[in-house]
Amino acid sequence: MPTTKIRFARTEDLVQLEKMMYDLHDEHHIACPEHFKTAQEVLQEKQINDYLDSPEALIFIACHENIIVGFITGHFAELISMVSKPVLMGSIDELFVSPAFRSRGIGRKLLDRLIREFEDYGIEQIFVEVWAFNQSAQKLYQQLGFDHHIHWLRKSVK
Repeated sequence: MPTTKIRFARTEDLVQLEKMMYDLHDEHHIACPEHFKTAQEVLQEKQINDYLDSPEALIFIACHENIIVGFITGHFAELISMVSKPVLMGSIDELFVSPAFRSRGIGRKLLDRLIREFEDYGIEQIFVEVWAFNQSAQKLYQQLGFDHHIHWLRKSVK
């Protein structure tokens, strides 16, 4: 049985990655259309290529038999706040695994690889934002030791 390999993304991966980025944002819009823009709207403002071009950004892909089946993006910076101490932080921005390849540990492999890279850069803390409807992502992050940092509460007034 072939194994899934994790590697840095390359320019030649862009066509497949753009499709997966679309699928990721489309899933979010379908799950919560009252809060998420359509995938088309998101991709007009945000490009996967930006991660390849930025020295503070990282993108890894999961390959299964030379087919990209998942990706993860992140970036690092010093977090400076008016109320908290500065911290060298890593941010997990997107994580996506094709539906046919979910529940095989690929998301965890992608996260493990990004976390190791953050550690090599000397990152002190890693942040991720997960919406309430995405229970499977919350469970995965909690299994990896992530816990609640800030609770954002929302109330509609319309």
